[in-house]
Amino acid sequence: MAAADAMSNWDRFVFTFFNADIAMKYGWEILQGAGVTILAGLAVVITGIGAGFCLAALRAIGWKPVNFLIIVFVDIFRSLPPLAIILVLFFGFPNIGIVLPSLIVLWMSLGAVLAAFAEEIFWAGITSVPKGQWLAARSTGLTFAQTLRYVILPQAVRLGIPPLTNRAISITKNLALGSAIGVNEILGRANSALSMSANATPLTMGALLYVLVFIPLVIASRTLERNYRWGEH
Repeated sequence: MAAADAMSNWDRFVFTFFNADIAMKYGWEILQGAGVTILAGLAVVITGIGAGFCLAALRAIGWKPVNFLIIVFVDIFRSLPPLAIILVLFFGFPNIGIVLPSLIVLWMSLGAVLAAFAEEIFWAGITSVPKGQWLAARSTGLTFAQTLRYVILPQAVRLGIPPLTNRAISITKNLALGSAIGVNEILGRANSALSMSANATPLTMGALLYVLVFIPLVIASRTLERNYRWGEH
């Protein structure tokens, strides 16, 4: 009797989370969401890290008004939850006449959050370079810009890569928040299929696709951490 009950529960579990008929019916539609997730993720990583690097380099120049604005930007976007930013841009901006497509809102929101964290990571790398290296480079005749370009920034990038890759992966996983504003990425399409099928199999498929999309990034981050670790060469 106990064995029959266990088998019944198992069948119910398989029917709910691994239903082959549901998987066949909605599999292609959910798979198409992976393309949106990958493209949006690449856009967020490229613009976020690029903007963060530029802000850190600009901050190193030492213009106080500019530095103040950079610090305000960084503190705000590091503090706000990404979902709050997404909802304000998508539902709040139309009230002042600015209507943005949902995918653009998702890209801008997560790109700004990543830029804020990237700026702090690069800035930490810049400030960790000993002052003697600045003085030594300037004593050889290099200008401030040349010292920053050829001596300081390469070291800051090297120091920042390990924490930056982890942060980039963490923020790009928030692409799933796009389902709140109708972005047809993996989770958005899985939620739609879940509503139509009244079965959790689409969510299982979405979770597996997220693993397939992000596992290469995790492996890449470990490789970068290993290659850029100080003292390993």
